[in-house]
Amino acid sequence: MPFVLKVAFRYLTANKGQTSLLITGVAVGVFVFVFMSSLIGGLAVFLVTRTVGDISHVTIEAPSREAEAIPVGGDRELLLVTQPSSTTRELLRTADAFLPVIEASPDVKAVSPQVVGNGFVVRGQVRAAVSVTGVDPDKVSAIADLGKRLVKGSTALSSSTILIGKALADDLGVTVGQVVRLQSDRGIDRPFLVGGLFEIGLEALDSRAAFVNLSAARTLFGVEQGLSRIEVKLNDLYQADAVAKRLAAETGLKATPWTASNAQLLDGLRAQASSGNLIKSFALITIVIGVASALSLSTYRRRPEIGIMRAMGATRRFVTMVFIVQGALIGVFGGLIGTALGFAALSPFPLPEVAGPGAFPVDVRLGAYDLAFVLTAVAATLASILPSLSAARVAPASVLTQ
Repeated sequence: MPFVLKVAFRYLTANKGQTSLLITGVAVGVFVFVFMSSLIGGLAVFLVTRTVGDISHVTIEAPSREAEAIPVGGDRELLLVTQPSSTTRELLRTADAFLPVIEASPDVKAVSPQVVGNGFVVRGQVRAAVSVTGVDPDKVSAIADLGKRLVKGSTALSSSTILIGKALADDLGVTVGQVVRLQSDRGIDRPFLVGGLFEIGLEALDSRAAFVNLSAARTLFGVEQGLSRIEVKLNDLYQADAVAKRLAAETGLKATPWTASNAQLLDGLRAQASSGNLIKSFALITIVIGVASALSLSTYRRRPEIGIMRAMGATRRFVTMVFIVQGALIGVFGGLIGTALGFAALSPFPLPEVAGPGAFPVDVRLGAYDLAFVLTAVAATLASILPSLSAARVAPASVLTQ
């Protein structure tokens, strides 16, 4: 063992009570750092999962048609402006050519081709406006996991069954096995058997969404060929912006990431992360002040010993290193204890993705344990520099003559 390390250990163990209290203080600061990292990260995962987990991460649609000015009769001074009809839906006419390209992307988890439109669900004298989505029967839960949110019935979609939200079913007074009529905004009216009721937890879906078979949606909205949109779910929803740009470049279609319509959520998460970083910074500052104060006091109390070491030939560099090593050891031991306590305390909590209502949204995976340990060790080492320089300036003569 190097002599510097041996002397540093001797100084630390000479007053075990003070050293234990100092390491405990550092460990508490590290625990706060780990806890805040897991809390802020877990809360972000919880909010994003609840708000974005059941919607499309990237939505691919046909490019919007703009108004065009066309010369009339060859006269360039006389122009006819053509405005796209507000009742005409833009369709992906050649969607079959783009689907393999989208599905082949390594970032894509699931793809759901859809025909969508508006209409009314009618039961007796009760009418409710709904947004109708036609999906492939085998991709009912590709975007919103209706299988897990199902409260009654089945997600199996035939050409004559419909899935509606439980809130909508309560408004209509219907349940599974009963018949409702669906009137599209194209004036087409068809009876459907309620096959299942779901409850996602979002009012817009539970009270206004209806899912039917893709072929039934084509009939309802007069779409013989093509699709209204393609919804894409990603393995990592935070890559939505980059994936949307790439898919738009590869297909020439309009690709909209979920972040475009959730700017307020992202702003809130960024503000929340900034608040967490501020609290963690205060924890590190507390560690620095504590270590610097303790080592400064140790320097003052050990002036006679330092003077004797200097008189016996110890260099200023040696004295400096003794106190820097003390700071580093305090940071290492406090960091290890703090991260271990943080992991042990956070492990019993369920992950935010599977946490139920009212659960504490901490994520043990996001404790930033390695960062907390490294920053603590570095901060404690830096905190020891000023006390070590003060110790190195002790003159042997000034101590021996006292």
